Amino acid sequence: MRVGVHTSIAGGVANAAHHAQKIGCDTFQMFSANPRGWRGRERPQGEYDAFREARSLYKLDPVVVHTNYLVNLASADARIGDGSISVFRRELERALALGADFLVTHPGSAKGTTKSQAIARCVESLRSAAAGLHLDGLMVLIENTAGQGSAIGSTFEEVAEIITGTGRDFPVGACIDTAHCFAAGYPVHTPVGLKTTVRHIENSLGIENVRVIHANDSKTLFESRTDRHEHIGKGHIGAEAFSRIVRHPKLKRIPFICETPIDRPGDDKRNIWMLRRLAAKDNEE
Repeated sequence: MRVGVHTSIAGGVANAAHHAQKIGCDTFQMFSANPRGWRGRERPQGEYDAFREARSLYKLDPVVVHTNYLVNLASADARIGDGSISVFRRELERALALGADFLVTHPGSAKGTTKSQAIARCVESLRSAAAGLHLDGLMVLIENTAGQGSAIGSTFEEVAEIITGTGRDFPVGACIDTAHCFAAGYPVHTPVGLKTTVRHIENSLGIENVRVIHANDSKTLFESRTDRHEHIGKGHIGAEAFSRIVRHPKLKRIPFICETPIDRPGDDKRNIWMLRRLAAKDNEE
């Protein structure tokens, strides 16, 4: 079992790897630039070299980059859509410079259009952004969503449709977020519900295509369609359910990365510890 958190790049991208090692991560996720700005700062090659060296030294694997929150590859607005393609292209280039294994993106919003049209537009935008790039082992992961507003990707079938549409052009897989599953109506919080959800993933996506699991508890109720993360075991999914998730024979070998809040210093480390403790119950029993 490989466990990590999303770490900060403040002060330089190598600091994300340094902090991951300091708090005991096996794997970690990071942004490659400001996640809420259209323009990402260009970094000197030395920063990328320092990051690669630190990651290799600490044996952190895999390294996951999360795209800018403003990216909407499904947008019906030409200005937003074209801007998203340009920003996503730079995300790909920075992920390659970092030597990252995965680049996670939300599929986008269907505002002003239908879901089927938005999914088709997301596929074309991804293909346009990656055109001509040799991804050199980097895989794009489509993350399932909570289904808030007009967001696409709240069902595994919608994620699978995007993967199928782009998979001929470059490596693409899925990132499954536990809080998003719960909010979208997948009952991962019950024993029977988890079995049903895993079977649903197998039938729609294929477990082999799920490369990262975002391990997040939920501040909102089941089927809320609202994306709000909580500390592991402190939300409506709960510790007992997470114990089943991290011990599930078809999930436990997939890297788990927390995107949980940091309400006080050390919360990130405490969430890693909590996941490991819950996984260790398998041995105790």
